[in-house]
Amino acid sequence: MADIDRRVWTAFRYAVADVEGNGQQPPDLVELAIVPIAQGTVEEPLTWLVKPPRPITPLACRIHGISNQQVASAPPSAEYAPDIMAAFGGAIFVAHNAHVDLSVLARELPGFQPSLVIDTLKLARRLLPGRPSYKLGVLAEELKLATGLPAGLAPHRAAYDALVCARLLAHLATGAEPLPLAALLTDPTTSREGSTDDAAPTLF
Repeated sequence: MADIDRRVWTAFRYAVADVEGNGQQPPDLVELAIVPIAQGTVEEPLTWLVKPPRPITPLACRIHGISNQQVASAPPSAEYAPDIMAAFGGAIFVAHNAHVDLSVLARELPGFQPSLVIDTLKLARRLLPGRPSYKLGVLAEELKLATGLPAGLAPHRAAYDALVCARLLAHLATGAEPLPLAALLTDPTTSREGSTDDAAPTLF
């Protein structure tokens, strides 16, 4: 912990995740994106399209635009598990409203339980107080986090949301001067709690 207290956030590796679900309760994974951050640099997203065991609901399809036809020939999450676990391996887990993504991934990847978590929703509330909303889309617009993203990416798809979340982390962590990792971490006792402000409607 002393090492975490001393070293700035750029000294660590991060895996910024976003999941999209099929609208069932509890949701099954349909799409996952992981954006690595190394030495403070946001890298290219890794993405997986997944065939869920239950159909994508019409509401979920309207939100993220992924249809049952699109995932009909995709592998189930179990086939991707080694690659996904390797992408997460050794990195600090980051997500916006992280308890949602963690709950889905814990069901899809048995044994997945990151030791360190950063919830950018909770972090933004703490470092940017007084805003009317802390939803990822609102913050992306206000802070211009989507500027220059690759063509073809759209809100509510995993790669777009994970990239915007990664940029949000970099924005919050840099500020006037780079923050230590300890200032960014989410209390593990609250990382799975819900939020009344951003309940991740893109999933369900």
